[in-house]
Amino acid sequence: MENRNTEWVLGKIQYWQDPSQQGQMEQELATKMLQIQSKRFYLDVKQNRRGRFIKVAEIGADGRRSQIFLALSTAAEFRDHLSTFSDYYSSLVAVSVVGPPNPDNVPEDGKLKSEMMIKDNRRYYLDLKENSRGRFLRVSQTITRGGPRSQVAIPAQGMIEFRDALTDLLDEFSTDEHAYKPDLPEGRHMHVDNKNFYFDIGQNNRGVYMRISEVKTNFRTAITLPEKSWARFRDILSDYCDKIKQPAGASGAPGGALGVQDQPHPLVGNNTQQDGGTSLK
Repeated sequence: MENRNTEWVLGKIQYWQDPSQQGQMEQELATKMLQIQSKRFYLDVKQNRRGRFIKVAEIGADGRRSQIFLALSTAAEFRDHLSTFSDYYSSLVAVSVVGPPNPDNVPEDGKLKSEMMIKDNRRYYLDLKENSRGRFLRVSQTITRGGPRSQVAIPAQGMIEFRDALTDLLDEFSTDEHAYKPDLPEGRHMHVDNKNFYFDIGQNNRGVYMRISEVKTNFRTAITLPEKSWARFRDILSDYCDKIKQPAGASGAPGGALGVQDQPHPLVGNNTQQDGGTSLK
């Protein structure tokens, strides 16, 4: 009888630790810890017989703990939303007056921007909110068949750091393991006037991509190019470089609009995978 009671207690402990994975043996593959303002966040990649997922746990300054669970495909979608929310937050900062948020300008419900994700029987609500303490991204997880609602709140200033940590884990534990490329070129940086440009190579379950970010004071924007478009992008950019150097009144460049494929753009190599660990030349 004592052994049966012990097994029942252990089973209840496992249930409350992770209601969505109850009764399944789990293996922890990797973990990252982030300190954002007064909060600590743990991003744990776990695996059970149903596959891999990421547990996001928030530990408040008072020790209170909350957590949500993301399938890897959902985590990739969430990562992309973090970039969008961060760009929107940067635009708010750029036009706002320096100082604490003005309560008179806050929407009645405090929501500045919202998105929703759906994965199987779960819904995730992403709300960029503002209150008297500042701006933050609230991520809520609900289960359609009932069950507790769980949520974490990420300070808006830490969204980029959170996104980068999530990207690192997704790059290492991609859902498409057979297509995963471990040796990607390193990122590059370029400074022009008062702007900084960052060229970062990454990959997710859809393949390899390049993110080009333009960064100024209180401003950040980015575009993402899938690997299959790099050659076309390079050719268009190279063609513009050739045309802009032509004397006034000169006709089009030899070979047509995109006929300069044998002359690589000074910033972009012909083959980034053979560029000695760099994405751009």
